[in-house]
Amino acid sequence: MSRKFVVISMSALVVAALAVAWVFYRRDVAREAERVAHGSQVANTRCGPIEYAALGDGPTVLLVHGAGGGFDQGLGIAQELAARGIKVVAMSRFGYLRTPLPADATPAAQADAHACLLDALGIERAAIVGISAGAPSSLQFALRHRRRTSALALVVPLAYAPRSERTPELSALTRFMLERAVRSDVLYWSAMKAAPSLVMKTVLATPPAVVEAASDAEQARVRELMQRLLPLSLRTQGLLNDAAVAAALERYPLENITARTLVISLPDDLYGTHASAKYTAARIPGARFLEYPSGGHVWVGHHEEMVNELAAFLK
Repeated sequence: MSRKFVVISMSALVVAALAVAWVFYRRDVAREAERVAHGSQVANTRCGPIEYAALGDGPTVLLVHGAGGGFDQGLGIAQELAARGIKVVAMSRFGYLRTPLPADATPAAQADAHACLLDALGIERAAIVGISAGAPSSLQFALRHRRRTSALALVVPLAYAPRSERTPELSALTRFMLERAVRSDVLYWSAMKAAPSLVMKTVLATPPAVVEAASDAEQARVRELMQRLLPLSLRTQGLLNDAAVAAALERYPLENITARTLVISLPDDLYGTHASAKYTAARIPGARFLEYPSGGHVWVGHHEEMVNELAAFLK
């Protein structure tokens, strides 16, 4: 009887714990869904609906977010650039939040959609900043719409590099997190709460030790980045499309880019953007390559410095 009582008691505790976790999960996802429901507009362009948020005054910059983003992913940097005298248009790429995924969702088509958004906003020329998976369409914009590109900045870019310069294959755990967990709000939320270091390493591609050694402000920024991937259910189509783009990266005619260019990356970016960033910068005429010694894919420890560099370059 005592053994049966223990089993029943333990089962009740597990059920209670799961019930409490479910309440917190629903609360967190609902809060993030409410957050992304405000602060943006949808422009009806000739390329279809495109979600965006605009802030600041000064020279115009189109901010193109990375994987798992949407207009909201770029708002932190957008606010900081706006405070430095720059007008920022932060948009949602194909398949993210309120921007639908079209039949043709290639980087070239996305670049043309960037131009469509600028047309709808009455902006003739702008700089473009592509972060992570936002780099392919940003590069295509600089190639396909050269006269409209005043400058190009690529931050930890997803870009082509010769096979000899690529990073090793992803581990099974990393592949699971990127292919499975980020497609499920429940799985991702559970991993974020139970094993935040795992999420830092696999999803943010940043060494946890770097985060642990960072300032309180930088640690808070990392936690916010993890939290603000929610709700993933509103970003799934974009994530799947980004995965397809990453699997089929090809070399662009970088030598034809005429815009002033800045490329930023870090050697310990676990997505391996350092090699592709160096390769890209070396082939764009006059491009400047800037690297920080450590900080992972989200440049921990160098955020303010990086924003200052971007602002000075864009102005």
